[in-house]
Amino acid sequence: MIRDEIDAAAKAFGLELDATQLDGLEKFYRLVVDGNRVMNLTTLTEPRDFAIKHVVDSLSAWDDKIFRGDERLADIGTGAGFPAVPLKIFRPRLTVCLIDSLAKRTDFLRRVVNELELDGVEIFHGRAEELARQKNFRERFDIVTSRAVARLNVLAEYCLPFVKVGGHFVALKGRTFREELDESRAAIKILGGKSSVREVKLPTLSDARAVITVEKISPTPTKFPRRENVIRTVQLK
Repeated sequence: MIRDEIDAAAKAFGLELDATQLDGLEKFYRLVVDGNRVMNLTTLTEPRDFAIKHVVDSLSAWDDKIFRGDERLADIGTGAGFPAVPLKIFRPRLTVCLIDSLAKRTDFLRRVVNELELDGVEIFHGRAEELARQKNFRERFDIVTSRAVARLNVLAEYCLPFVKVGGHFVALKGRTFREELDESRAAIKILGGKSSVREVKLPTLSDARAVITVEKISPTPTKFPRRENVIRTVQLK
């Protein structure tokens, strides 16, 4: 049933998934449901909800204008692996780095990577504001994604330091995307980015959603990211 729901939702969104992709996404669903029994990974476990609000929503990040399919991608605050795991299944040549601050989730993701036999995936347990200051992470990625982690002005400071100049930060946002974009314009500019918006419509859903893409046009100043409590309380202006 989950396979049919994913296939139907993807087609309604304009994506054709082959048998290998559907196999991988079906297995991923079953791993998430199983993992959800021992930790809080998601409240969306019904097949149709998962297909639309997790799988297709994750795949909405894909944009032929910025993806070739072989980029090095980091997913910040990846949680159960959204959007990076569906993107990896969709385009296996992506090299993916999954970053999360909770060890239980990174342990779960290692199980996902092993059982789905995903090559080219690294998993790191750590805080984004700390990892972004390390030379192996800072401005090393072509694309950085994030979904359901924080408001955009905060998220930009977590994510843009990971993006190489010429690369892109891609944020998946819900109904408050216009408000968040307005309040983050100064921060994005200070951090070296330039933003654009692509509104998306997920199958059967009426709520507003958008993919906000920030092109990295200059290096992020070395004083960023700040400490976590400062990022969340002192807005960049």
